[in-house]
Amino acid sequence: MNFELEVPIDRDAAVCTIRRGTPADANALSAFAAKTFSDTYGRYNDPDNLDRHIASAFNPTQQAEELADPDVAFLLAHRDDALAGYAQVRRGDAPDCVTHAAAIELHRFYVDAAWHGGGLAQSLFVEACAAARAFGGSVLWLKVWERNARAIAFYRKSRFIDVGTADFFVGSDRQTDRVLVLSLNERA
Repeated sequence: MNFELEVPIDRDAAVCTIRRGTPADANALSAFAAKTFSDTYGRYNDPDNLDRHIASAFNPTQQAEELADPDVAFLLAHRDDALAGYAQVRRGDAPDCVTHAAAIELHRFYVDAAWHGGGLAQSLFVEACAAARAFGGSVLWLKVWERNARAIAFYRKSRFIDVGTADFFVGSDRQTDRVLVLSLNERA
C-alpha cells in the first residue's frame, strides 16, 4: 500500500496529505503521538502514570519498530512538514467480544485539536478502512476509553457497534475501554 492523498480542509483552504508512514518517520511520529495522547488524556490521568505510558508506548525506538512491522500500517496526515493526525491499523488478536473472522484493529487514531471539525478525521478514517481491507479485513475493531465522549460520538457516527469492554492501562491505572466493531462493507 503506497499512496498520497490530498485532503482539502474547508475552514481555511488548507491541504493535508495522507501517506503511509515509514521508519524514517519515527522521531516525528513519537513526538506527535506523545503530544496528542497527552492532550487527549492528560487532564484525566495521574501525571506519573501518563508519563510512564507515553515513555513506553510512544518512544522513537518503539515507533520505528511499529513502522517497520509488515502487520502494521501507519497513515500520516501532514501539512507541509507538520503532522496533523495519524492512524495505526494492524493485524493481530482481537478480544473475545470481537467474534468476526478477518478482524483488523484500528489501534490508534488521533487528529491534532487544531484540525478538529474540518473533515481531516473523516478522510483519515476512510484511508484507515482502506488499509484494513488491504490487510484482508472484513471488520474493523477498536478500543476507545469509555470517558472519551468525542471519540465515541465520531465512531458511532461512522457506524461502529459496541460489542463489549476491555482493560487498558495508563501506567498502573486500569481503565475501561469500550470495544467497537464496524463491518468494512459499511464503508465505501
